Amino acid sequence: MTSLTLSQVTKTFGANRALDGVGFTVAPGERVALLGHNGAGKSTLMKIILGLIPFDSGAITVLGAAPGSHAARRKVAYLPENVAFHPSLTGLEQLRYYLRLRGERPATAMDLLARVGLADAAKRRIGTYSKGMRQRVGLAQALIGNPRLLVLDEPTSGLDPVSRREFYAMLDGLAAEGAAILLSSHALTEVEARTDRIVILSKGVMVANDTLAALRRQAALPIHLHVTTRPDQADAVARSLDGARMNGVTVDLTCGHDQKLARLGQITALGAMIEDVEVIPPSLEDLYSHFSRQTDTRTQP
Repeated sequence: MTSLTLSQVTKTFGANRALDGVGFTVAPGERVALLGHNGAGKSTLMKIILGLIPFDSGAITVLGAAPGSHAARRKVAYLPENVAFHPSLTGLEQLRYYLRLRGERPATAMDLLARVGLADAAKRRIGTYSKGMRQRVGLAQALIGNPRLLVLDEPTSGLDPVSRREFYAMLDGLAAEGAAILLSSHALTEVEARTDRIVILSKGVMVANDTLAALRRQAALPIHLHVTTRPDQADAVARSLDGARMNGVTVDLTCGHDQKLARLGQITALGAMIEDVEVIPPSLEDLYSHFSRQTDTRTQP
């Protein structure tokens, strides 16, 4: 059974169609990135999944139940971009409060705080926490009850690079335990390496839904090959490969996905003239721009 299933979900606000026939799934243990510009429909979709607002048409099941139902809410966790807690409470007091609300044992609060790296600050007032520390409290709160689906909206906002890496390591562990993760983020570089599948919304329309490798094949964007030559061979290599010489000993080439192996063969044939080759596929930012433009093309007369 999939953890989250959406089929042809549509939502309108007056004359504005916020979601137009959106459909995808998230399986247990899968990490899915939900991408889109501001106003693309991401927040609306998350609110619908959480049962906070209704949808107009289509179908949604959340862990086999209706969104917002008691059965769904017990196993769904949500972490917003900007969490807010009472500044006078300590992290430990705040988490104990949430545990009592969920019918869980307050004694587990310290274990949850330790899991997100806040054990040393557990007895400090939240008013003294940095934004990143407050975000960690939010994650600890989201982990109450061993959720089977986590809906995360810009979860690394305010975290430093080390904390971001630790956060994604925690998500990896949760996914390995079978939790499904739907994550919205504008930090495309970090998402590129830490998610299993990419869903892109543009103007309420789902324009992409696949693995990064598959999206690269679909987009058919150029691949860059940076060839490092021996110091006295750069011009000769550039002529032989019909490439552009860059900063001294580097020759830059571009090719299609189906031409990559042939180009690598040409480079290998130059033997001792070559010191190294770096293959640079289209980045997630390139793919995001490519697929997001598709709705503009569809709406043109």
